[in-house]
Amino acid sequence: MSGGVASDGLRHVEKDVLITKKMRGKAMELCAGYVKEFEDCVRGRTVSAVWACRDQNNKMKECLASYFQNPEFFEQCKEEYLAERSEFLESGVRKKMRRTA
Repeated sequence: MSGGVASDGLRHVEKDVLITKKMRGKAMELCAGYVKEFEDCVRGRTVSAVWACRDQNNKMKECLASYFQNPEFFEQCKEEYLAERSEFLESGVRKKMRRTA
């Protein structure tokens, strides 16, 4: 490893921050039902949410963990990140900023 680049060609920040952020976003979408149940439960509550929404929280965490602990999901997100990075390096335009008109 030299210059902060791992043997797989990813920098530490890419592997531990950027790809993880992509994983979190995709997992939240895939677990949207559980996330919504938890959000609905905690809405309007304060301290009581800890006890009242324990089941919803556990279900949401289990769903999210199933993706975060899945090496294939990490590889899928890594490939998507690398494609976006490659496209950015070629065009100089970030995906969210690019217009399709």
